[in-house]
Amino acid sequence: MSALSSKPSLRHSVSEWLSNNQQLAATAQRERHVSHEVRQEGRTLRNETHCKTVWDEGDTSRRLSDRIWDVSRWRDVLEICAQKVDEEMEALTLSKERSELALTAASVPLEVANECLTLREGRRGYELVGDPVEAQLKQEAELIEGVQQRLQRSVDQAFEQLGVLQEVRHQLTSDLQNKMEALDIDTSCLSLTIKSPSISLKTNPTRIPSGSSSPQQWAQFSQYNVARAHEAVHVSQQMRENMSLSRAQVQNELEAQRRATEFALRKRKHHEEQAREELQWQIKTTEDEMAAMEGDIRGLDADLQAKTASLKLAHTRLEARTRRPGMDLCRDEVQHGLVAEVQQLEATIQALRQKLSDAQLSLQKMTLHHSRMRQDLSRKQEALSLEERSMQCRTRITSQSGSDRTAVPLVPLVNSSGRSNLQLL
Repeated sequence: MSALSSKPSLRHSVSEWLSNNQQLAATAQRERHVSHEVRQEGRTLRNETHCKTVWDEGDTSRRLSDRIWDVSRWRDVLEICAQKVDEEMEALTLSKERSELALTAASVPLEVANECLTLREGRRGYELVGDPVEAQLKQEAELIEGVQQRLQRSVDQAFEQLGVLQEVRHQLTSDLQNKMEALDIDTSCLSLTIKSPSISLKTNPTRIPSGSSSPQQWAQFSQYNVARAHEAVHVSQQMRENMSLSRAQVQNELEAQRRATEFALRKRKHHEEQAREELQWQIKTTEDEMAAMEGDIRGLDADLQAKTASLKLAHTRLEARTRRPGMDLCRDEVQHGLVAEVQQLEATIQALRQKLSDAQLSLQKMTLHHSRMRQDLSRKQEALSLEERSMQCRTRITSQSGSDRTAVPLVPLVNSSGRSNLQLL
């Protein structure tokens, strides 16, 4: 009774119950359909995303491989280019050192030329002449100074070019190091898989880093470095060829001038020897003549004394005959003969005195000239000694050139085509 007395709950009708059952069934069917569609779309999406992911990963790996190949190719190009730059730097350094050695070696001929000019300033009198030897020595000194300036310019240009090559080498090295690091990074990226322990999510990985470049800029940068290196190497090679040709030309010019100077010196020495021998012969001939003149002067003086004695005899006879007495004081043939004899003796004595005076004057002149010739001979001996000292001094050039030939082989003179058209002296 107690249960019946409680308030009954809401009751639904059978139609409501059937409607509810149908609605539940329809909703369940609709939800199952939606679930089926979602499951099919999910499977499709899984298949599509799986294929897309696998394809993208493969495509990325392929692109990484292609990129690694490109970077490796440029790395090889840069390494070859850097090696050529290193070889060219070594060759240019060697060429510069050879030019520096040639520049140092040119100081010896210049010292010798100046020393020879200084030695020859010690000549005296008429031996101090402006001869071809002096002209050749001055020309040699000017040539050597010009050669030194040319060699110094070559050394300076080589030094500047070495700086350019070093800068190019630094740029190649920097680019090559970047390529190596990029290769390491790309190779590491290529080796990564979804099972790699080092992978993780990153913050904003798709950002564009500052300083990024386009592929065209990347390729142009390496192309510029390689082109600049090739240009620097070409300039250096041309410079080395010019330096080699310049050194050979310098050696030819110095050798030709040395031969011309020494030929003029030998010729001058020969002329001085001839002049000395001629002067020695003149001195000896003059001494012989002076000795003969002294003998003749003694003979003239003796004859003059004898003629004076004869004149005294004639005078005495004439004076004695003036004391004849009376008619015996006659101007006979004896008187005439004595007068004629006195006149003849007086004329002879006068002539002998004049000739003796002329002979003494001539002897005095020959003695004075003999003294001058002896002085000139002394100056010629000194000049010849200076020439010999100059020739001995110039042996330093010959000995140095001989040692240089054994130390460094001569470079043949060639033009830009490589054909030899110049001859070493």
